[in-house]
Amino acid sequence: MDITISPLSGRFRREHDLLGEKDIPVEYYFGIQTMRAIENFDIGRVRLHFYPELIRALAMVKEAAARANGDLGLLDGPTARAIVDACREIEQGRLHEHFVVDMVQGGAGTSTNMNANEVIANRALELLGHERGEYDYCHPNNHVNRSQSTNDAYPTAVRIALIFSLQKLVETLRWLVDAFRAKGAEFAHVIKMGRTQLQDAVPMTLGQEFEAYAANLSEEIDRIEQNYRLFLEVNMGATAIGTGINADPDYSPLCIRYLREITGLPVVAATNLIEATNDTGAFIMNSSALKRLATKMSKICNDLRLLSSGPRAGLGEINLPPMQPGSSIMPGKVNPVIPEVVNQVAFRVIGNDLTITIASEAGQLELNVMEPIIVYSLFENIEMLIRSMNTLRDRCVTGITANEETCRRMVRNSIGVVTALNPYLGYETSTELAKTALRTGKGIYDLVLEQGLMSREELDSVLSPENMLRPHKLAQR
Repeated sequence: MDITISPLSGRFRREHDLLGEKDIPVEYYFGIQTMRAIENFDIGRVRLHFYPELIRALAMVKEAAARANGDLGLLDGPTARAIVDACREIEQGRLHEHFVVDMVQGGAGTSTNMNANEVIANRALELLGHERGEYDYCHPNNHVNRSQSTNDAYPTAVRIALIFSLQKLVETLRWLVDAFRAKGAEFAHVIKMGRTQLQDAVPMTLGQEFEAYAANLSEEIDRIEQNYRLFLEVNMGATAIGTGINADPDYSPLCIRYLREITGLPVVAATNLIEATNDTGAFIMNSSALKRLATKMSKICNDLRLLSSGPRAGLGEINLPPMQPGSSIMPGKVNPVIPEVVNQVAFRVIGNDLTITIASEAGQLELNVMEPIIVYSLFENIEMLIRSMNTLRDRCVTGITANEETCRRMVRNSIGVVTALNPYLGYETSTELAKTALRTGKGIYDLVLEQGLMSREELDSVLSPENMLRPHKLAQR
C-alpha cells in the first residue's frame, strides 16, 4: 500500500527544518524531510517499500546504533529502548508503507536515511507516550541518527539487505538447477543430434543437453555467494567521510557487535573507513555476477526456443508447455513466451550493470553520490532474476517434453554420424562419404555397406549409442 495516496482525515501537525515549515498529515509516521523528498523525487516511482529487505536492514542498523549509543550513555535508557522497540516492529514488517521515498534520488541516500529516522522517531514517541512530531523527546537526527551519517548508515543497510536478497536468489537458482537436472535424467535415453554453428555435429542425448544446462547454472551459485561476502565489510562508524567525527571511539566496535547479533551475519568493520565510504567496488563485482547469470539464462532460453521451433517447419525436438495463444491473426499459433520474457530480463540486467559501472566511476573524492541508482539497479536485477527463474522453472522447464521420434529421425538422416567413422576409415574417405550422402540423399549407413567399407557388425558397433555418446576404446583395424 502507498500511504501517500490513502484517504486522510484532514488533520495535520506542523514540522520545520532548515528550509522552513510544512504541514504533515497526522496519519504519516514520516516527517518534513521525507515530504520534501516525495516532492523532489517523483522519478522512478519505485518506492522504498517495494523492497522490504532494505527497510528491515535500515531498521536493523538503527537498532544496532541505538543499543550502542545506549550502552555508551549517549541515549537515555527509555529513549534507547523505545527506538529499539520501534526498529523491531519494522523488522517484523510493520510500518513499511510509510517508507515512501523514491529509490532514485539525489543526496547520496540522505532521503532514505531520513525517511527511516523519521518513521522510527515517531513510532518511538508513541511508545514513550507522546504524539508524533513531539521531537523534543525523540528526534530523528539527535536521537535516532545519533553517532551516524547517511554515509555510513545507508550503505551499511544496503549491504545487509543485498546479502539477504542474494541469499534468496541463490535459493531460487538452486531450484532452477534442480529442474534442469531432473529433465536431464528424464531425457537420458533420448538420442539426438548435437549441433555446432547451427550445423549437424555428432549425436548426443537430450539428457546430456539438459544436464549441461544444469551444470552451467550451478557454477553461478559459488560465484554469487563468493561475491556477496564482499558486503560483509561495512563502514559503520565512519560517519560523514570515514574519519568518525561525532562518534565515540567505542561506538563502532559496539555497533558492529550488535549488527552481528541482530542480522545473524558475520559483518566486520572495514579496515580503512575512508576507503570504505567512497568505494563502490563490491557493487560492481556483484552486478557482474548477476550479469553473468542473466547472460547464461538468456543463452539457455535461446536454445529452448530453437529446439522447440516449429511445430512442423522447425527443429521440433522438444515441446514447451503452451502458455497462451500466440497471435491475433494466425490461428493455432503458440509462442515460447516464457523463454522470451527471460531474454528480456537479461537485457535489462545487462543494461543495469552498465548503469552501475558508470555510476561507480562517477564518484568524486570522499563519497559517491550516485549510490542510490546503483542500489536501485542491483535490487531491480535481483528481484527480476528471482521472479524470472521461478517463472522459467514453473511455467516452462518442468513441463518440457521430448519428441523422441523426431530426434531419432534426425540422427538417422544426419551426415554428422560420419564423424564416428574417422578413426576407422580416415578423414578423406569419411569426407567422400559425406559428399556422396549430400549429393544422393542416401544415408551414411547404407553407403558404407554399399561400398563394402565395413561389415554390418562393425558398422553397428561403431554407430551404437554407447560408442557415439561418450569416449570408448577404439578397435584396431
